[in-house]
Amino acid sequence: MKVRVLKEFISFFKAFLFVVVLFVPIYLIAPPEKEVDNSVIKRVNPDNFKVVIGKEGGILRRALAGDAKTFNPVMAQETSSTAVIGVLFNGLTKTNVKTLLPEPDLAESWEVDKTGTKWVFHLRKDARWFDGKPVTADDVVFTYNQIYYNPDIPSSSKDILTVAGKKFIVKKIDKYTVEFDIPKPFAPFLQAVGQPILPEHILEKSVKEKTFTSTWGINTPPEKLIGTGPYRLKKYVIGQYAVYERNPYYWEKDKKGQKIPYIEKIKAQIIGDPDVRLIKFETGEVDYYGVRASDLAELVPKAKKKGFTIYNLGATPSTLFVVFNQNPKSPIPKYKLKWFKNRKFRQAISYAVDRQGIINIAYNGLAYPIYTAVTPANRRLFDESYYPKYPFNLKKAKKLLLEIGFREGKDGFLYDKEGHKLEFTLITNSGNKERETIGNILKDDLKKIGIDVNFQAIDFNNLVTRLMSNYDWEAVIIGLTGSIDPYFGQNVWLSSGHLHMWYPNQKKPATKWEEKIDKLFEKAAVELNPEKRDKLYKEAFRIIGEEQPMIFICAPEELLAVRNNLKNVFPTVWGWYKENFVYIEK
Repeated sequence: MKVRVLKEFISFFKAFLFVVVLFVPIYLIAPPEKEVDNSVIKRVNPDNFKVVIGKEGGILRRALAGDAKTFNPVMAQETSSTAVIGVLFNGLTKTNVKTLLPEPDLAESWEVDKTGTKWVFHLRKDARWFDGKPVTADDVVFTYNQIYYNPDIPSSSKDILTVAGKKFIVKKIDKYTVEFDIPKPFAPFLQAVGQPILPEHILEKSVKEKTFTSTWGINTPPEKLIGTGPYRLKKYVIGQYAVYERNPYYWEKDKKGQKIPYIEKIKAQIIGDPDVRLIKFETGEVDYYGVRASDLAELVPKAKKKGFTIYNLGATPSTLFVVFNQNPKSPIPKYKLKWFKNRKFRQAISYAVDRQGIINIAYNGLAYPIYTAVTPANRRLFDESYYPKYPFNLKKAKKLLLEIGFREGKDGFLYDKEGHKLEFTLITNSGNKERETIGNILKDDLKKIGIDVNFQAIDFNNLVTRLMSNYDWEAVIIGLTGSIDPYFGQNVWLSSGHLHMWYPNQKKPATKWEEKIDKLFEKAAVELNPEKRDKLYKEAFRIIGEEQPMIFICAPEELLAVRNNLKNVFPTVWGWYKENFVYIEK
């Protein structure tokens, strides 16, 4: 059993890191040959988002980066699948990407009792499945009790839908009312119940026959996929395209009574090569395109003539960092563990990281320097003046190292009190050009203060094995995707977490500061006041910023080019605000 669980976890971790690698765009290293006119690039400010009345009709042309592996939203574990089927389903709630707070979706309202443990949801009575049948409390109870909590159905949603290891008790009150009893107050509860609701009348048989995990595979005829979303899949040709049509039963309307979404059809070409996606955008076959930094020299001069706008969405929630191994179970020398566990050592390395230089060289200036796990994408927690900073200062870095007992040798390198040369191996995944560039920059800068870095870019599977199986690594450059709510990143921040990078799966906190972070996260999970909750998370990330267990470098910025005939376009790094209100001006 233990071997099976470990294999499942390693598979999950590989998938997790794969998403991380994809999330950071692969840009060319060299700066553009032509000077870029940045005035053409429009910075997005969510405070200015204001939807206007639009027009019905038209076809939106977009690109998908790959084929879906499944049409089943419960079994989908990769972005290639969720990108295809995301518009087909709804949860009880959804997240407003402007406020980053939950708002109604299939549930039009809800209330919670004084204990914070009993929630009652009132379903909208105008919601229909694609086949015209009403969405009822039976569908909600079925989805949770028979699918998400079904021990025979593996689902990442199951981890999200538990509190203190216990599941929610989901009960039908009447046809359009559902009650959730949870073990204790749970602050991210409203985000957690954004999981897709599925049709009992369509899927009950497959659950009872234990064939649900293979139901709705990619060979399923599109008309068999029954959801509630704004669009339904009309046609899917593997490796070529997907066609969507507006759901005639979708409930949302604008102030004039016009149907939402405004756009009647979507045609999405499946194009794996980003260079081909760029060509398709330039030739007018695709209406929007995720811009790489290397594309700017070509796209910016054409923007006005070809009628498109390049939006800078700002820093993404993903983070890039260096982390040192502090795991006493690792096979690395004990004297190195002693270095890595020293806060001043880690702070010294942080001062030696030329974040802006890295951003300029590896990201063509399109990234944001960070010193803790919070990026500007999380507007509730980001605060320039609150978190500690470590501006590039090699003199200060070396001074800190001398303060903790290192001494300079005749060869120019530093040595500890026992005579060990200050050297370590820094690894990252091969093929990621930004990280390879960053590794070489760090190697050169650290050598200037007497640190000998052996930098290696290694095979991805080898990297995962070292990180998660034998712990045979000293330092690594890696990244994590972010989440709107820090609760969903607990496996990184809690000392017991599987992804607690520097020392995972601790039976009890190894340090006082890790113990304090554990307690802050525990308090935040049950604090229902958003402002008080944010303060708890900010304090936790301030401690992480002080201790520097992960030496954060930057958050890449995201760019998007959109044709000017698309109106009500309000993109963010979390998704498009009011995306169903986008319309085409003819």
